Amino acid sequence: MKKTISGIRGIFGDDFNLKDTLYFCSNFSSLIKSKKCVIGKDTRPSGMMIKETASAALMKNGINVYNLETVPTPVVFRESRKYGAGIVITSSHNPLEWNGIKFIINGRGINEKELPKIIENQEVLMSKIGIEEQITSSYLQDAKELIGQIQNQPEIVIDIGGGAAKEFAPNLLRQLGCKVKVINEDLDNCSRGPDPTADNLSDLVAATSEKGIGFAFDLDGDRLVVVRKGEKQTPDVTLGLGVAKALELGYKKFVFSIDTSVSVEKFIKEKGGSVQRSKVGESNVIELMLKTNAQAGGEGSSGGFILPEFNFCREGILTSGLISSMIGNSKFDEILDFMESYKQLREKIKVDSVFHDRVIDEVSRKLTKEYSEVITQDGIKGIIDEDSWVLIRKSNTEDIIRVSAESNNLDKCKKIVKNTLELVKQCYDSIR
Repeated sequence: MKKTISGIRGIFGDDFNLKDTLYFCSNFSSLIKSKKCVIGKDTRPSGMMIKETASAALMKNGINVYNLETVPTPVVFRESRKYGAGIVITSSHNPLEWNGIKFIINGRGINEKELPKIIENQEVLMSKIGIEEQITSSYLQDAKELIGQIQNQPEIVIDIGGGAAKEFAPNLLRQLGCKVKVINEDLDNCSRGPDPTADNLSDLVAATSEKGIGFAFDLDGDRLVVVRKGEKQTPDVTLGLGVAKALELGYKKFVFSIDTSVSVEKFIKEKGGSVQRSKVGESNVIELMLKTNAQAGGEGSSGGFILPEFNFCREGILTSGLISSMIGNSKFDEILDFMESYKQLREKIKVDSVFHDRVIDEVSRKLTKEYSEVITQDGIKGIIDEDSWVLIRKSNTEDIIRVSAESNNLDKCKKIVKNTLELVKQCYDSIR
């Protein structure tokens, strides 16, 4: 079981079960000052029983529950602004046998200070039993008002991946004025896995090979991958397209995770904007956004564009609408052309989590001798030159260490990753 600011995650029935759901949700009750909590789930087979158990734990502690049933994660985040708290039953892009719980306070994910109050036992005073109420969301109307009508009726293919975006992404784009074709609508007979960033998306690539653009979502609808003319784009490009729209709207202050492409930062600065960097992780990006009153930002590794005025989370569905509104204008091609010369590679190496810290310390000691600038904000980031960097950091959710690199030369980027993976392996082998 993984217990982080991203939520509780595990293989359901193995290292995560209904008893855990009762425990963590009961503890979460102590953080809900409004005594109201919105709840929703993605399409995983175990979702319903976990959602019902979570609702029971909340109501036992006097929390009124507002049930959205099966909805994308961004919808729960949006509604939690009205009610004060939210829970999403999801394991995001993990395999189907996984599930978990994502916790929301005042429209944002929990932070490092709040996490211990969820994973450590809390005394909750007995009170009257809370009630449960079915609700619907104003998400589609709110998103439509923010984006505005799209005039040129772009043709778009949407790969739902059998996830919770089914009733939201196609409806939003159609209401905005797009011509929409939907594939992989349901989990049954779905041709791809839950994670669109890892899958080759063969059906979507084929459907967009001649012209047009495609969008693929993960199971809970917060993660978006763009496919253009039969070519799957990197997550950083998805983020970059959201940034281009934000600049078009007049936004200048951005926050990105430390692993986001330098090309996005350079593009913003050329347009007169500013960029600050946070630790990797959606909650870390949002925490710095709140501190600095940033207007937009996100994570390059997940293609997660975040627009705080609408939602304090990765916004796959809203971003698909924002990108669609740019199709056919110069801003769309400008950001793609700018980012095309930069190559990002992201790899991982299996390292038992008990050795993570020691391996990172040893790698840091060796890299400090090799690179003139080493940033230790989150893992180790070595700055090679103004266009090239490498980042080594431990995963919070898996027994792996991640190695990310970028350069304006693909061969150079491959060499950086290869050499760094070898270094991590050497350090791991010597420590073991």
